[in-house]
This record gives sequence, structure tokens and C-alpha cells, in this order.
Amino acid sequence: MRRLILFRHAKSDWSSSVDDHDRGLAPRGRRAAGPMGAWLAGRGFRPDLVVCSTALRAARTWNLARAAFTPAPATELTDEIYEAGDRALLEVVRRTPQEVQTLMLVGHNPGLADLTERLAGSGDSEARRALSVKFPTAAIAVLDVPFDAWEAVAPGSARLDRFVTPKILGLDVD
Repeated sequence: MRRLILFRHAKSDWSSSVDDHDRGLAPRGRRAAGPMGAWLAGRGFRPDLVVCSTALRAARTWNLARAAFTPAPATELTDEIYEAGDRALLEVVRRTPQEVQTLMLVGHNPGLADLTERLAGSGDSEARRALSVKFPTAAIAVLDVPFDAWEAVAPGSARLDRFVTPKILGLDVD
């Protein structure tokens, strides 16, 4: 079995006139990212590999979240995640090296939400209900994939184990 963790970047800063790729995190995003990483680490959801968008808000989200892991997981920054749709993200997953048991993608919507919904053929009913409402900033979906090879991952083949948001965890980030 493999585990796929999909982590949407934390709330971004819209106050400056920088290019979309170069937007950083809003104060709310900075307050949420670290605790979301701590939630992952506290439940033993340690990625073997993190593939993160090069967008500043995604990289900063992961930088704050990874502080919860000692040592920090291997990380690859790639433009391929930025603005990627669910099909492109699925191809990133399918190309994952076989030695990786737990993969995390840190990226953007709508790609992450669409990929989660596309892959989750079953799972926790409360998590599925929350996911159907919204995949907000700093949300995390944990999917269990019943295959020994990443290239076998297909629509409907995963089980949604958890879906958490800062609000669900009761984080005071507003």
C-alpha cells in the first residue's frame, strides 16, 4: 500500500501587485502552515518525498510545515505542480520512484481538489462530506492507495483516510 498526501498551500497574500507565482503568504497563512505540518507529524503521516510547486506561497507553506519533521523529508521543487490540473498531477504521482511509500504534493487548487475527488473511490464518510464542500487553503487530504506501484494509481482507486482543514482542527488563524 502507498499513501498520497495532498496539501494545498496556505492563505496567500493579495496585498501587493507581484506576479501570481511570486505571491507570498498572508499572516493567516503563516499562522496555519506550521500547525498543519505538526498535525501531519503528530499522526505519523511522514512523507518520504515532497513534490512542491515552485510558487512562493506553496514553497513557504512547506517550509513552515516541514519544521515539524526531524529530519526534514526529501523535497523537490517543480514548476510542473504550479497551475497543474488533476490529470497532470496524476502523472506526477505515477512517475514517483518505487522506493517512495508516502508521497506528498504541495500545490494549488483546483488541481488538488479535483485530484482528490478523482482518486477517492471510497473512504471516511465525514472526510468525504467535508471535501465535497470545499478544499480551502492549508487543507490536507490523506489517501491510501492499495497498490505496490505508483503507476497503477487510477481514478477511484484510493481510499480517503483523512481530510482536514485549519477550521476542522480548530486552529485560530483568522
